[in-house]
Amino acid sequence: MLRKKTNGVAKGPRAGSLLSSLAAKTMDRRGFLAASGVTVGGLAALSLTPGRVEAATPSTGGGEVIRKKSVCTHCSVGCTVMAEVQNGTWIGQEPGWDSPFNLGAHCAKGASVREHAHGERRLKYPMKMVGGQWQKISWDEAINEIGDKMLQIREESGPDSVYWLGSAKFSNEGSYLFRKFAAYWGTNNVDHQARICHSTTVAGVANTWGYGAMTNSYNDIHNSKAIFLIGGNPAEAHPVSLLHLLKAKEENNAPLIVCDPRFTRTAAHADEYVRFRPGSDVALVWGLLWHIFENSWEDKEFIRTRVYGMDDIRQEVKKWNPEEVERVTGVPGAQLERVARTLANNRPGTVIWCMGGTQHTNGNNNTRAYCVLQLALGNMGAPGGGTNIFRGHDNVQGATDLGVLADTLPGYYGLAAGSWAHWARVWEEDLDWLKGRFAVWDKDGKSRAMMNEKGIPVSRWIDGVLEAKENLEQPDNTRAMVLWGHAPNSQTRMLEMKEAMEKLDLLVVVDPFPTVSAVLHDRKDGAYLLPATTQFETSGSVTASNRSLQWREKVVEPLFESKVDHEIIKLFADKFGFTDRMFRNIAIEGNEPVVEDITREFNRGMWTIGYTGQSPERLKKHMANQHHFDKTTLRAVGGPCDGDIYGLPWPSWGTPEMNHPGTHVLYDMSLPVSKGGLTFRARFGVERNGENLLADGVYSKNSEIKDGYPEFTMQMLMDLGWDGDLTAEERASIDAVAGPETNWKTDLSGGIQRVAIKHECAPFGNAKARAIVWNFPDPVPLHREPLYTNRRDLVEDYPTYEDKTFWRVPTLYESIQKKDFSKDFPIILTSGRLVEYEGGGDETRSNPWLAELQQDMFIEVNPRDANNMNIRDGKDVWVSGPEGARIKVKAMVTERVGEGVAFMPFHFGGHLEGKDLRDKYPKGSDPYVLGESTNTVQTYGYDSVTQMQETKCTLCSIMPA
Repeated sequence: MLRKKTNGVAKGPRAGSLLSSLAAKTMDRRGFLAASGVTVGGLAALSLTPGRVEAATPSTGGGEVIRKKSVCTHCSVGCTVMAEVQNGTWIGQEPGWDSPFNLGAHCAKGASVREHAHGERRLKYPMKMVGGQWQKISWDEAINEIGDKMLQIREESGPDSVYWLGSAKFSNEGSYLFRKFAAYWGTNNVDHQARICHSTTVAGVANTWGYGAMTNSYNDIHNSKAIFLIGGNPAEAHPVSLLHLLKAKEENNAPLIVCDPRFTRTAAHADEYVRFRPGSDVALVWGLLWHIFENSWEDKEFIRTRVYGMDDIRQEVKKWNPEEVERVTGVPGAQLERVARTLANNRPGTVIWCMGGTQHTNGNNNTRAYCVLQLALGNMGAPGGGTNIFRGHDNVQGATDLGVLADTLPGYYGLAAGSWAHWARVWEEDLDWLKGRFAVWDKDGKSRAMMNEKGIPVSRWIDGVLEAKENLEQPDNTRAMVLWGHAPNSQTRMLEMKEAMEKLDLLVVVDPFPTVSAVLHDRKDGAYLLPATTQFETSGSVTASNRSLQWREKVVEPLFESKVDHEIIKLFADKFGFTDRMFRNIAIEGNEPVVEDITREFNRGMWTIGYTGQSPERLKKHMANQHHFDKTTLRAVGGPCDGDIYGLPWPSWGTPEMNHPGTHVLYDMSLPVSKGGLTFRARFGVERNGENLLADGVYSKNSEIKDGYPEFTMQMLMDLGWDGDLTAEERASIDAVAGPETNWKTDLSGGIQRVAIKHECAPFGNAKARAIVWNFPDPVPLHREPLYTNRRDLVEDYPTYEDKTFWRVPTLYESIQKKDFSKDFPIILTSGRLVEYEGGGDETRSNPWLAELQQDMFIEVNPRDANNMNIRDGKDVWVSGPEGARIKVKAMVTERVGEGVAFMPFHFGGHLEGKDLRDKYPKGSDPYVLGESTNTVQTYGYDSVTQMQETKCTLCSIMPA
């Protein structure tokens, strides 16, 4: 649909005539960005179709230009967007010059977000499929028809047969409300994109030292003396973050070490590039630790006082001598020795990873190995150190924190009886009524309360539909699927997904764009598209990767007939008859719940991770005074936010009235807890096999307990004689919960937290991090070969797991790995991001500014492999996978990938096995650029703890088309 300038695969920006004319003008950067917001509307106008719904335009009479402050809706850096609005129309934009995160910068995606909100390709009104064609209907018709069908399914099969798939594009308030809604419907079959991007991070990191999130921040990388980056490509995935890495590289002379199977744009900045075989991360890290332990470069005192289980790690690492590491990873021992020496000589250093490390069948092992490396070096709890985990979506951190997950309630409370009792108190709900909303399943003579059972994760929803009912750990199959802000082409096994979509009784898509969900299937009816707004058409908070919350202002009113997420949730609650209960403490104006009331409600309940101090008023104050915050420490210097850390990164302990500043660097004992200091969390008990699990003689600054200690309870306050510090109101609230057994997580008054912090103690205790996780399949992280591996010589030495059923579904491991596919599919296939696009690409490929830059789906092939397979650069090829799927893409012959490895981006959709599906989109809503999805040929494989999908190392064959 877009005019091409050259043939073949784009190897650089393809500037169209409009972009070229803009670039030719003499203007500064600020002027260009401002102009781009105005002019892009003209480009959209070139492709208008008759009878389209038109957005308003500024009147010729002019009017006051109002500046609104929002946050980019793409990656997790949290860049501020300054929107210029005139007469209700968004006419221009600039980056936030005062923002400590983006410092006046935007990437290509951020610079074009105005078009994302005003885009001509948006879904404009509710639609349903009738006879294989999309037809416009009203909102009332849509809610009633969908609701009636869901209630019928609920009556016939139970509430678990409706799956509510949420989104990392929700605001925090939308995320919280969505998880609460699923609870009121009566199911834990609720999840979102975090399952398939960083669930192995959350599980691995939280089970190492207590919280499953970035420990420091993008800004704190300014303090790093070394940067070790594995499985990430921030130059394309998080471009603005690279400003912070390069600052450390230039000002600290910090060596940048990039470990990746592919020579990426980030690798181009590296002092040391380490190419290794996909799927061998654990072996690589243990190879580094072999040199560290062999040379006594580890931080022995840190390990003695703050780490449990390092001796078990040493025993495993002994096996990974340089020869074995090279056999498994392909990395020469001399290079790893050099990297290990560099890390040892440049402390504190930070470790950064993204989905290259997480999307594996042993992803939890990878993330824990990264953590163990930092514990061995003593780099935790220090500015410039830590594990800086780069999340992918603008609010994937917040949506995870707020519980849009199949295994927990908001705040990582889990699904135990006490967790439900806590949230019932927060919601002022009758717990027995809530229990009655869920199924009780009788199987094998035992009754199972589904309220306390993990749901099916999004990575496996298709198996909830297709698997034989008797093999599922729930009453019936999934019969209705709601995809709310989710790109299905971001998931593997797409041919089976097509089959699952066609088998469903009901398919509902809620999104600003139709997404691939509108065209993948061949349904004739029973499918609906509901237009949600973008986050620029509402207000609320969003959590960046560093745990900081920012408040978005509403830029414009909802466009076309779209509605905000929390209004759509309320409409479904109306239909199902629980609006009065669900919103008893949340005001409703018209049909729209008041966003600030939603924030205040989760403030009252999320004590576990300190989402309690970030009131709307405090967050708005931070946004209004961004220029007061130091660009490295993130701490406000003077002004109304004096002493606060920007965005009040969680934990911001206690009530908002406590004014806790937030926690910039997790586990930093050099600061008092009241000023943002912290210890490792006492989450795993106080003793294991006779060994102490609490910190040994170390504690945070000014702590009145001069040693390790367990998490705080009312009984502990009484034993210490500190209970006298509680107010009468706090004591009454504690007594109403469980008296002396009430702990820091369930005390709704915040009194236990307040008193602990008064004495400069961490409410969650002071413990050792654990290098071994005894409740995981591999307590010590192990290398295991991928399910689809061409290294058959390694399978016997490093086999995968036995098949098992968990998360309600049967899961295959050894039954796949024992088959040898390598002769017919000799090439390792991996995937990743492009700078032009984001996620499944529906929004960005519908944006003409971005769509011009990369118009073809492609596969990168090493020149030797290309010549051996008779593949020419820029020509079409067929890529086939071992599970029977194939896709047609263009070949890009390049040494970015090593011999035997191929790479494809995962942002494309709208083609399927060589067929163009453009005519299946609702008229005028098809993205400008379509292409095959790499996930059509990506294969089966799921992490042994979280059911994370495997997308980084499968096998394929490639041949000329």
